[in-house]
Amino acid sequence: MENQHTLVVRGCILDFVNDPFFVSDTEAVRFIPDGVLVIRQGQVAALGPYAELGSTLGGVPIVDYSGQLIMPGMIDTHIHYPQTGMMAAYGEQLLEWLNRYTFPTERKFKDPAYARSVADIFLDQLLSHGTTTALVFAAVFPESVDAFFEAAAARNLRMISGKVMMDRNAPDYLRDTAESSYVDSKALIQKWHGRGRLLYAVTPRFAGTSTPAQLKLAARLLQEFPDVYLHTHLSENVNEVAWVQSLFPDSNGYLDVYDRAGLVGDRAVFAHGVQLTEAEFQRLSAAKAAISFCPTSNLFLGSGLFKIEQAKSPEHPVNVGLGTDVGAGTSFSLLQTANEAYKVAQLRGQKLSAFKALFLATLGGARALSLDDKLGNFNLGKEADFIVLNPRATPLMAFRNSPEAPDSLEALADRAFSLIILGDDRTITATYVMGQLAYSSPAP
Repeated sequence: MENQHTLVVRGCILDFVNDPFFVSDTEAVRFIPDGVLVIRQGQVAALGPYAELGSTLGGVPIVDYSGQLIMPGMIDTHIHYPQTGMMAAYGEQLLEWLNRYTFPTERKFKDPAYARSVADIFLDQLLSHGTTTALVFAAVFPESVDAFFEAAAARNLRMISGKVMMDRNAPDYLRDTAESSYVDSKALIQKWHGRGRLLYAVTPRFAGTSTPAQLKLAARLLQEFPDVYLHTHLSENVNEVAWVQSLFPDSNGYLDVYDRAGLVGDRAVFAHGVQLTEAEFQRLSAAKAAISFCPTSNLFLGSGLFKIEQAKSPEHPVNVGLGTDVGAGTSFSLLQTANEAYKVAQLRGQKLSAFKALFLATLGGARALSLDDKLGNFNLGKEADFIVLNPRATPLMAFRNSPEAPDSLEALADRAFSLIILGDDRTITATYVMGQLAYSSPAP
């Protein structure tokens, strides 16, 4: 086997080849208790049991993570990098929280140097928590997008972001206009979309802060650049839904505001969806749009409990990924996000298995972002973003989990569930980006 630009890692390998919400675990989960992952030129070149592939490796050294879990890098489908410094802001629900905390914080991102300093902190946090791809809100200022993409490019990350479009119901210092938001977004698309691993999302903040004219111009950008994304918020909070209805009295509900503007399609990702109606779930399914489920944020702001079983119904399935929604979200960790997702499901009388939760954090997120041809599992030829998780990372976890690798799907499910409930950034031993080590946990 060619040694040049080749990485071989050994360990317990877990990824998904199908959606466990709709097929059995045996059909959805790929599990190799003692496996080898071979990366060449940043892509997956081989995958299989060590007993079969070990003899084919020639002189290539093996990075041995035996006893640890190797998984695809996790994918965060909704997060705000300008809100990194305002996590844990006390006491408000959505609309009050935006006015009291968020808008003053985002004002600072007109300064390119400040924006870049936060982008660096933000991306380092993602990598240390095992997240390798994210769909990211910037601020209203083009400088904030440039700073974010520069920082992501320096790390060779597959990232999606965009300039917030917001021309009403916000402070003067954060408002653009319908026309300026179109012109600025178009220039940013032409500058960044498809450059390296970077992709652009047209980003109206939410219906309440955009005029109909701005939403129409957002749709024009989608028509002019069919492979960019639409990223916004939808039906997060009861008061927000009522307010949006008052602003758009002719609409037939919140989703219909976006639909009438031409924003509901197969590359549209809507954050939250807590208050969606059955008809709106059906419309999202028909449009092949996606929802980002953000449980830590929904609980922190008191927004409500997402209906995961309705989103994943066999009759009208919607693509769903997990979102941390930092800074209303309370952790950069998608393990902790899955922890809260499990509890939300429990409160609704539902069950969210470890495999379903980890699917949402990997291949499900890739599908939600139309990136499953590039990311989300270890199929040959895919980009080699992956993580190593230590199921014995803390004294409690070491007591909970034996040193031996799981030897069955049932044992793996138990191990994976313990990672979700007890795990966080301490669980991440290493994060690799295109086969290159991008983060390594500090030695204990």
